[in-house]
Amino acid sequence: MTDPQVAMLMMGLFIFLILFGFPICFTLVAMGIFFGYYAYATPDQINHIFQNRIFDLLVQNTYNVMVNDVLVAVPLFLFMGYMVERSNILDRLFYSLELAAKNIPASMAVAAIITCALFATATGIVGAVVTLMGLLAFPAMLKTRYNESFAAGVICAGGCLGILIPPSIMLIVYAATSSISVVRLYAGAMFPGFLLAGIYLIYIVSRALLNPSLAPKIPKEETDVPFFRLVYLLGTSFFPLFVLIMCVLGAILFGLATPSEAAAVGALGSILLAAGYRSLTWERLKEAVYLTVRTSAMVCWLFVGSWTFSSVFSYLGGHGIIEHWVLEMKLSPVTFLIIAQIIIFLLGWPLEWSEIIIIFVPIFLPLLKTFDIDPMLFGIIVALNLQTSFLTPPMAMACYYLKGVAPPHVQLVEIFKGSLPYVFMVILVMVLVYLYPGLATWFPDYLYSS
Repeated sequence: MTDPQVAMLMMGLFIFLILFGFPICFTLVAMGIFFGYYAYATPDQINHIFQNRIFDLLVQNTYNVMVNDVLVAVPLFLFMGYMVERSNILDRLFYSLELAAKNIPASMAVAAIITCALFATATGIVGAVVTLMGLLAFPAMLKTRYNESFAAGVICAGGCLGILIPPSIMLIVYAATSSISVVRLYAGAMFPGFLLAGIYLIYIVSRALLNPSLAPKIPKEETDVPFFRLVYLLGTSFFPLFVLIMCVLGAILFGLATPSEAAAVGALGSILLAAGYRSLTWERLKEAVYLTVRTSAMVCWLFVGSWTFSSVFSYLGGHGIIEHWVLEMKLSPVTFLIIAQIIIFLLGWPLEWSEIIIIFVPIFLPLLKTFDIDPMLFGIIVALNLQTSFLTPPMAMACYYLKGVAPPHVQLVEIFKGSLPYVFMVILVMVLVYLYPGLATWFPDYLYSS
């Protein structure tokens, strides 16, 4: 076999193994070492079995991950998210927003989307947001006789917003993978993220106006709260979390701090927030640290394995084959982008976003220059695309998260039915971002044109 054929075997075998459920990060490391041992073999290898350059490459990649300044922000933002999640703020936040939106059609759904957007921004963890909102807001909507599918779609779609809206952990990982500025990426994601949330709100209110039975009004006695009481509720639930997020984002976007420094401030702020809500206990702090370490370790080992795997794959000529094959097809930029997004969409069914960003997106990155596509624009479209994989049956993970905590009578097919309209809204925003790239590029160009 030629080296490029070995590279294709390497990729095929990797896909085969992960579909069988092998741990992805360790599968990457093992295959990188196995095929790298062949790729970097020298004539005297048989006498110096442990002097193969693949071991040097593995150690160097591990060191590079450990000293990567961008990745320092990952555990800090994760810790911030886990602490906010455990600060018991979500029930107060949802209740106060529900009261504030009482005169708007589908007020509970509107409050749920805003709560999801704010909470997803603070945590960036889809499973956590969908699960917590599924325990809190979903039963409340069902109690008010909301349509099951309508209510389920709101929770699933809202919980996925944290993938795109800064300070998104996914964008940090993409920035480290593509070697572009996290700050510009955050600035570029602001308008598309809030545009998507706005379209969700327009859809919800419009459907409630056209068919009020989908979202009956809350009884007046449940929302009849004095104005100053409402101000107090908002002041003790919405504004503390909003201020924390705005301080972190503002420090990053306006150059007052690096993402890592702002993440450290956010982590400290989340501890103070939990203390302010009297939710800071040793057990909760220990659990947040444990979850942070576990998730961070997974991300870092994915980077080590992916960089080792891709280095060997490229050395054997695998990237050259893919690039030659794509160029031979003589695709237009639009066609290339559509094919790339379809592949990423399909990969989103069996894989998590972290695995897609770290392992498969780098295959497309070298081709962006050929097709004159901005890597930042591509990253934002990918972030939008990954939300569709969380919402599209049959492998819609957001729907399964909600089903896990929903009342037994709620069928999975009803949750699927409710989430599908949001898939088309995400695709609409993807198209708008491609047709009008200024949605993603104007704000970073305005802030950092000098």
